[in-house]
Amino acid sequence: MFIHFPEIHLPVEGRENIPLPAMYTIRQRYDATHLTDVAGHLRRQLAENVPEKERLAGKSICLTVGSRGIPHLALLVRTICDVLKEWKARPFIVPAMGSHGGATAEGQKAILAGYNITEESIGVPVISSMEVVRYGELDGIPLYCDKYAYAADGIVVFNKVKPHTDFRGRHESGLAKMVAIGMAKHKGAACFHSFGVDRFADLIPRACELFLATGKLAFGVGVVQNAYDDICHIAVCTAENFLTTDARLQALAKEKIPRFKFKDCDVLIIDEIGKNISGFGFDPNIVGRNSSGNFPGVLNLKRLFIRGLTPESHHNATGLGCADITTRRCLNDVDWVHTWINVLTAGAPAGGRIPLYAENDKEALLIALRTCPGIDYASARVARIKNTLCMDVIQVSEALYQDIKDRDDVEYISGPAPLQFDDDDNLL
Repeated sequence: MFIHFPEIHLPVEGRENIPLPAMYTIRQRYDATHLTDVAGHLRRQLAENVPEKERLAGKSICLTVGSRGIPHLALLVRTICDVLKEWKARPFIVPAMGSHGGATAEGQKAILAGYNITEESIGVPVISSMEVVRYGELDGIPLYCDKYAYAADGIVVFNKVKPHTDFRGRHESGLAKMVAIGMAKHKGAACFHSFGVDRFADLIPRACELFLATGKLAFGVGVVQNAYDDICHIAVCTAENFLTTDARLQALAKEKIPRFKFKDCDVLIIDEIGKNISGFGFDPNIVGRNSSGNFPGVLNLKRLFIRGLTPESHHNATGLGCADITTRRCLNDVDWVHTWINVLTAGAPAGGRIPLYAENDKEALLIALRTCPGIDYASARVARIKNTLCMDVIQVSEALYQDIKDRDDVEYISGPAPLQFDDDDNLL
């Protein structure tokens, strides 16, 4: 469902006295260690860490693939499937992404196709269904698994491992969460979220233990990315070390996450958000906001301006509700049914709110600056990023630049230069 939002021109008192800051382009440096041959590394990990490979011969093996963007995702998926076929197994793929894709089989299959994961590209069937089977119960809440995955002789749980957007624990977004929520499809994800996110740190590993007790796990594959969105670690695990591996990768992912080199910001401009960037559209571990409000200790941010959605988001605007302001162009690009299904399943309706909007980027930025409490316009602390996966080259205003320019992990590129707008007053 798309909504055509009407043209709007808000009177902003005193806007003629608000100067737009000139911006410096800088490079924030992080640990760039990464794998140069991801397929070869993955093959070695599989060879070294999957015991008794002969037991898989002739068996149907399901591979879970989620909605998160991972570099070389299709290559990794194809490598796992090729190795399984070399071991004489019969692999197939199921989308394991809870309620994403509008909670429909067609929508979830389309998300995988957007990553070039199709039967033709990978060489194995892609079976997309919202049917589930119940395999257990946790504190009175039923636990579910994709019907076709559970009917297989074994399941390969494959997922990115990263900090969650709403809670802290040894197991956040990763292998265990894929078991508890991703593989549970819409029905199971909704049931699990009824616990409340504040209990996830305790419940996710307990749910995972119940799944492991079924004997359905063939093995797990966890991927960690560095601050440049490059893959820096891949680990293959069995049921015996599944949870310890997930916890170890989670600790590593927390070390690798990029952060701003400053702590205080008046206005942050994000060019795009999307489910391929983060489950929340943007990463609250970087921006400092989630559906509950501010993420403490991350970034002291006064105003958030979100400009648009990634094409890979398939018009899902989860997280847009945390913006203080957006544009009419952005809102007209949102599929509100897909977005609201996602946030309702997660029990976080605030993530799907409709924020205040302006007609164009210039008006939105002026409104953001005008509503910052206690701001000195001449020294406004403004930053602009493409998305929270692209944290190396960013733009900052003079006040922010002066704060961080002498750091060893900050490099000057160019500026200061005025913000550039097109004929419709949208940022270039």
